[in-house]
Amino acid sequence: MTNPSDVSDSPWPAPERDSGVSSLIAGGATGEQRPTSTRQMVGGGLTLLAMFVVLGIANGWWLLFTLGLLVSIVLHEVGHYATARFTGMRVTQFFIGFGPRVGSIVRSGTEFGVRALPLGAFVRIVGMTASDDADVVDESTTYRSKSFGARLLVITAGSLMHLLLAVVVLSSVFAVRGENVVMPGAQVVGVGAGMPAEGVLLDGDVIRSVSGREVGDDGLGAVIRSFQPGDTVSIEGLREGIDFAAGVTLGSDLLIGGNGDVAFLGVSTTVPFDVVQHSWWTSPVHASREIVTQIGVSAAGVVQVLNPSNVLSHLTASDVDPLTRPTTLIGVTAVSDDIGRSAGIWGVLELLAFLNVFVGVFNMFPLLPLDGGHAAIAIYERLRERRGGPRYHADVTRLVPLTMAVVALLAFMFMSGLYLDIVNPIR
Repeated sequence: MTNPSDVSDSPWPAPERDSGVSSLIAGGATGEQRPTSTRQMVGGGLTLLAMFVVLGIANGWWLLFTLGLLVSIVLHEVGHYATARFTGMRVTQFFIGFGPRVGSIVRSGTEFGVRALPLGAFVRIVGMTASDDADVVDESTTYRSKSFGARLLVITAGSLMHLLLAVVVLSSVFAVRGENVVMPGAQVVGVGAGMPAEGVLLDGDVIRSVSGREVGDDGLGAVIRSFQPGDTVSIEGLREGIDFAAGVTLGSDLLIGGNGDVAFLGVSTTVPFDVVQHSWWTSPVHASREIVTQIGVSAAGVVQVLNPSNVLSHLTASDVDPLTRPTTLIGVTAVSDDIGRSAGIWGVLELLAFLNVFVGVFNMFPLLPLDGGHAAIAIYERLRERRGGPRYHADVTRLVPLTMAVVALLAFMFMSGLYLDIVNPIR
């Protein structure tokens, strides 16, 4: 077989079938036969239906979130499928779920079907790597034979669909419920019994400043700690939308088992929000701006979450920061219940929008078997080609060790996240 890194004017040779390299890099198995048993198809379909019914009975918010997530996953693959067909690539499979086939049909040369485990979806495009088997007559319809622009469009289409879906969903939320805008200060959500703030502050109060010192990004605690125990301070803020001021004498951290040299107020706070209404025609603009912000947040979050040291710190209980811990769909779905109870359907939809942004960004990290890895290869091949010269094909088999390491890391992250979601769920 010709080395795929060789540059030649001849058509790409039909490679020999390998024992797993292609499946590892492309992200799935090939060559399976469709089931013919009607009993198997009916049984599998009833099993899937039963799973969703049980989920709905257990928790309606879980069912809503899971269905929304499944729709986003399917649309990811629709992006790959539609752009592949548009650019003349041959698509042999489009499946929802993994594991054993429940049932499938063939339309326009593509097998559409459902598998037993609704944990994702996949599209099989012929010729993703040099190891993919393809007849010589079909070479012109392979992924590897297409132009740089076509390959880059197809491989990024999944993540673009996530971002597009996020904009659509978030636009709807902003138009109907409004946009939650972070306000300055700290909102009281609990006052400790016997604490200095008892009888002075109420749940819902928004504290803007303490004796003229504004509450900033560091939070109320940093401002309180800038005083000394026993100091009498003036709390300024809003109560039910009306300005108020109240005096209070600060205690010390002896109240919570400290050494007594740190000032203490005795309240729990959260970030205050205000709801800003948008029209249908301006909501997409505001949603797009928020998505751009979330792309940056998600990129930083992926780097933090993929850091093995962060994972180990969570497993050893030395880190409790939820922003750096790995999680799975079990953990995110559990959060959707809390959000559904407090913010309703629009809160759950907002969570789905932000989750789509994170998945879209994560999927474009330049590592195989992620889509970003294929995009990086396409860009590398384009840089190696000379203007007007023959195509250059990278030998992706050399990346198998790195791909295996990435798969192992992802498996470690998944198992760690699953363990944490079960024994120490996000609150």
